[in-house]
Amino acid sequence: MAGGGSSVTLPALIFLGLDPNVANGTNRIALFFQNLSAAISFNREDVSQLKVSLLLAFLTLPGAIIGAFVATSISNHLFKQILGIIMIAVVVTMVIPRKYKSGYKNKILRIPWTIYPVMVLIGFYGGFIQLGVGFLLIAALHYILKINLVYVNMHKVIIVLIYTVPALFIFILNNQVNWKWGLSLALGNSAGAWWSAKLSVKKGEGIIKIILIIAIIIMSFKLLNIL
Repeated sequence: MAGGGSSVTLPALIFLGLDPNVANGTNRIALFFQNLSAAISFNREDVSQLKVSLLLAFLTLPGAIIGAFVATSISNHLFKQILGIIMIAVVVTMVIPRKYKSGYKNKILRIPWTIYPVMVLIGFYGGFIQLGVGFLLIAALHYILKINLVYVNMHKVIIVLIYTVPALFIFILNNQVNWKWGLSLALGNSAGAWWSAKLSVKKGEGIIKIILIIAIIIMSFKLLNIL
């Protein structure tokens, strides 16, 4: 609902004994089913702008494919170092105050050119490590496209759903997926995504802002070993 779920699941998979690269690939199984569940839930709540969602998603595909290839080709040691640095960076971005503007529209009538290179770069990051990509998408879609957070979340889940497919396929080809743990994690992710989509539609932007704040605080404390 708020983004940042991989900052919990990815370190958890590594802590449970998976190699960092395998944990990165395994996490994609849960991401696929999570975002599929959320996309269906948003559609049933009549929150949809599929053509725009697909356009934004396809913009991420080149970057996501390249990012996944890079992730599967580096050593576990290097990936672990990169992950540690990114987790510190995510903590820093989490504690920076954000002001999400209210009153933004639901529908996107015109897509500014600036979103195109941004989506390619976000796609690369998502294909490579995924951790914190939700926050990047929320910021990009909200401020560049000027849409409210309910529609931001709807577009976000479809974008991640689409680019996760080729990324997951690349991890599978490189034998960097643990299906048992990935499908187990997917059950929880899917249930959470289904109900959070419904909650965001019924409660509007206010509840998303609250969840964003709570998620940022909890994950910051987790990463700082305060909890």
